[in-house]
Amino acid sequence: MTNAIARGRLPHLLDTKFRVPADQVSDAVTLKDLDLDSLALVEFSLTAEEEFGVLIPETEIGTMTVLEIVDQLTMPL
Repeated sequence: MTNAIARGRLPHLLDTKFRVPADQVSDAVTLKDLDLDSLALVEFSLTAEEEFGVLIPETEIGTMTVLEIVDQLTMPL
């Protein structure tokens, strides 16, 4: 998956599954900044694995910026 595709899909995913308006999603914001609580972070981690085929540990995901998440999703396997 390319960086551009992940950048397009991530705000849509946050909007549809976690009710985070896409206009609030920017490269520098973290999921905690977007008010995702610990349960939502675990759910996001599982959803990311399901949607993108990439596991992002829930212990790290809350402090990662959107840009770091996109980079993680587009890392070569």
